[in-house]
Amino acid sequence: MPTVTMIGGGQLARMTHQAAIALGQCLRVLAATDADPAAQVSADVVLGSHNDLADLREAAKGAVAVTFDHEGVPLAHLQALEAEGVAVRPPSAALHFAQDKLAMRVRLAELGLPVPAFADLTGDRDTARAQFVSFGEVHGWAIVLKAIRGGYDGRGVWLLDDRDEALTVFDEQYAAGAGLIVEQKVAMRRELSAMIARSPFGQGGAWPVVETVQRKGQCAVVLAPAPGLSDGVAEQAQQMALRLADELGVVGVMAMELFETDDGDLLVNELAMRPHNSGHWTMDGAVTSQFEQHLRAVLDYPLGDTSPRAAITVMANVLGADEAPVMSMDERLHHLMARMPDAKVHLYGKGERPDRKIGHVNIVGTQNDSVADVRERAERAAHWMSTAEWTDGWDVH
Repeated sequence: MPTVTMIGGGQLARMTHQAAIALGQCLRVLAATDADPAAQVSADVVLGSHNDLADLREAAKGAVAVTFDHEGVPLAHLQALEAEGVAVRPPSAALHFAQDKLAMRVRLAELGLPVPAFADLTGDRDTARAQFVSFGEVHGWAIVLKAIRGGYDGRGVWLLDDRDEALTVFDEQYAAGAGLIVEQKVAMRRELSAMIARSPFGQGGAWPVVETVQRKGQCAVVLAPAPGLSDGVAEQAQQMALRLADELGVVGVMAMELFETDDGDLLVNELAMRPHNSGHWTMDGAVTSQFEQHLRAVLDYPLGDTSPRAAITVMANVLGADEAPVMSMDERLHHLMARMPDAKVHLYGKGERPDRKIGHVNIVGTQNDSVADVRERAERAAHWMSTAEWTDGWDVH
């Protein structure tokens, strides 16, 4: 059976390895340490750094394809691997747009895809600051300052609405050497995610568009499919994502994160060219999970059925509490299973610290369940796993 190498040993690699096992394979992972989530479970681990070309070469040796659980690998290293005949999926030419927010915004605009108003702040300091001030004034200082590279889960993003505060943040970040762009803060109804997959053959597949609920800058809850989203808008989002993947030559799973504005329009926010938090619900709520689909795409297998298994599935992230509970994770899991036997728990083998993603819970609804009921159950289960406290005050004793 073929070997696929995934660069990065985090939870996305761990869950991709779970899918690989069912396909008779063992996912090779390039992990920083043997304690990384994927390194704990894979029998084929290369210890090293994604920033080291020699380590990347070692991890790629004998593999039919190299893929990623994060977008942080230097493009020059990926181009070197490609020049040596390694199948990098997604290729460096596509991954560039997931790494560089300015390049992404420019390319999306060129393709006629809707994006928030934005400005490039990469010039010399005086020019960039003048552009920043002009943009802020035009948009009433309802703006978002973003680092072009490296930001995720709320990092590298500053939501601003005050001129003096905005200039202070700009000056600090520019002085620190961050490449920056500024965007209009969108008046939005909610955030959506269109998850798709594309194979080298050109086959595409799209899951139902989902609603994502953000807290502290990171995804906390996913409602699949997005409640109350019209078929027309859902299809528009799917087609936008599929078209973009085809234009950029993406191979594998891609998430297109979107704003649904107060006027009902769609704007593209971010891209991720890998399995994504907004697709974790597919592990229990779809015929084909995003992790199996990613492998099928990377290996150029025919893609799987993306149909949902229920009218509503809700995923809630298990996040590290401000203070880790005295009760062990094992005991928390025992109590959850006893009280909520339908809760599907996925733990990542990570230590607990505040707001760290350490797992997620999926609740697959029945035909008699409302969206609100399923969401409450998923969030109640995730909160229990985080804090050892039931949100409804329930006491086993």
